[in-house]
Amino acid sequence: METSELLLGMTFFSLTIIGILGNFTLLCHYIYIYLTRYSLRPTDWVLMHLIVANILTVVCKGVPKTVSSLGFKDIFNDIGCKLVPSIHRVSTGACIGSTSFLSVFQAMSIRSRNARYTEIKVRIHKCICCSVYLNWLIYLFISSICFVHLRANHGNESTTNLKSIKFCYAVRHDPTSDILYAILLSGTDMVLLGLMLWASGSMVLTLYRHKQMMKYMSRTKVSSRSSPESRATKTILILVSTFVSPYTISSLCQAFVSLMYNPSWSLVNMAEMSSLFFPTVCPFLLLSQDSRASSYFKRNRHFPKPFDQEQS
Repeated sequence: METSELLLGMTFFSLTIIGILGNFTLLCHYIYIYLTRYSLRPTDWVLMHLIVANILTVVCKGVPKTVSSLGFKDIFNDIGCKLVPSIHRVSTGACIGSTSFLSVFQAMSIRSRNARYTEIKVRIHKCICCSVYLNWLIYLFISSICFVHLRANHGNESTTNLKSIKFCYAVRHDPTSDILYAILLSGTDMVLLGLMLWASGSMVLTLYRHKQMMKYMSRTKVSSRSSPESRATKTILILVSTFVSPYTISSLCQAFVSLMYNPSWSLVNMAEMSSLFFPTVCPFLLLSQDSRASSYFKRNRHFPKPFDQEQS
């Protein structure tokens, strides 16, 4: 085994272990809050979908890449080659969808702070929850293409009409079909990414206006309600910025992999490693920004309050 393959395998192994432990820790954190306080923030349910998607992404991408990089080839049969990439595609779509919907919900929330907008915010939350489930269904439909085009490597058979994708093969098509296939896979992502960027820009503008307003107001006159909302908004903005950069790199690499006749080893690995960055970092980012987790670790001997007063 080459040194580069061994280092790559250890890198994927480390990302996989860290990502699984971090996401399960955050999931247990939300379950603990629900069981002890019987109340979750409006965004917590969406975050739980994001956590499940992160776990699926890490398992479906990290585990096969670790095993393959350590020298084990042809680890999947036809069913595995069709199922694992499909689940990974669905979980990746759920990640971008959940992050996008969190951004939209928070942008609408900080724009409607008045009491007369409470009912509107409740309706927005219901629409966001329905959109999250619909997002899973849409990506389930899109990922069904993997069942048709992916297959395993069967011994010494001819691979003239097959494109190698590490431990699996994809059926070759003419350039036009490949372009249409890439558009289909990335079209929904671009829509959700556009919503995410629009909501993030709206939140940045709202925070800037709020900061300008604070310059002309005494601290004693500032509503205490603005602090949790601003903190939640900044958390989601950090989450979005952490998501966009590796997602952009991964998308560009995957687009080149889809269009190239024989994608290079480094390009394939760069696409897969960048796709693992966000699911690995996300739980630690959320835990560090969650005041409930901070208070628990600082005062774990105190029983938590029955209801959380902070609303994101």
